[in-house]
Amino acid sequence: MDARFLGIPELTEAPSAAVVVDVMRAFTVAAWAFARGAEKIVLAESLDEVLALKARRPDWVALKDGPPAPGFDAVNSPALLRSADLGGRTVVQKTTAGTVGALAVKDASLVLCAGFVVAEATARVLRERGCGSVTFVVTGEDGRADEDLACAEYIARRASGAAADAAGFLRRAAGSRAAAELAEGVREGSHPDDVALCLELDRFPFAMVAALEDSHMVLRPFDMPSAADGVPSAGSSSRM
Repeated sequence: MDARFLGIPELTEAPSAAVVVDVMRAFTVAAWAFARGAEKIVLAESLDEVLALKARRPDWVALKDGPPAPGFDAVNSPALLRSADLGGRTVVQKTTAGTVGALAVKDASLVLCAGFVVAEATARVLRERGCGSVTFVVTGEDGRADEDLACAEYIARRASGAAADAAGFLRRAAGSRAAAELAEGVREGSHPDDVALCLELDRFPFAMVAALEDSHMVLRPFDMPSAADGVPSAGSSSRM
C-alpha cells in the first residue's frame, strides 16, 4: 500500500481513499458517541452551522471544542461524553482540526475517520477494500501532531498487513504536545481522563465512514461483514 501522510494545508486534490486522524480528541469523541448510541454525526463547517442545524432540529446534539457555551449540548471530551445517553440521536460536531480535515477530503471515494480507539477496524476496511493508495490526513498542528502521525503510521502498517508493536506508537502519542496540554488542563472543555481514553487501542470494533448526504458530510459507524455472512452487521453503514 502506498501511504502518504499530509497535513490539512498540504491537501491539493481529492485522494482516492483518505483516513482522517484526530486522536485528541475529535474522532475519539465520535467513536464514543457511536458507542453511546448515536445514529450519525454531521460534521459541520462552522459553529454557526451547528447552531443553525440545532435550531431546525432541537433534538440533535450540538458538540464543540472548548468550554460549554449557550446553544451547545456537549463539548469535545470523551470522558465527559462516555456516560451520555445518545440512543438514536444525531450529533452535530465542529472541532478545530478533525472535522476540518474530513471536510477537506469530502470528494474522496472513501473517507475514514480514525483514532487509536478504532485503529484495527479502520485498517481492516483498508485491507478488505484493497486500497492501493491511501492519504492519511494528520489533522493536528498542520500535519505535525505526533499523536495523529503515530496513529496514522500504525494504521498504515496494519493496513499493509505488517506486524506492528502498538506500544511504541502509543508512547509517542502519550508524549505529544496535545497529551501534555490535556493533562495539564490547558485545553478548556477537557477532563483528566481524556488522554487515557484517547490511547485505548481498539476500544471499539467498528470503523467510521464519512460520506456526503444531502450536502452534509455525515459520519457513521461501519462494521466489516464477516466471511460467514457477507453482509454488514445491524446498525453499520451501507454507504461504502
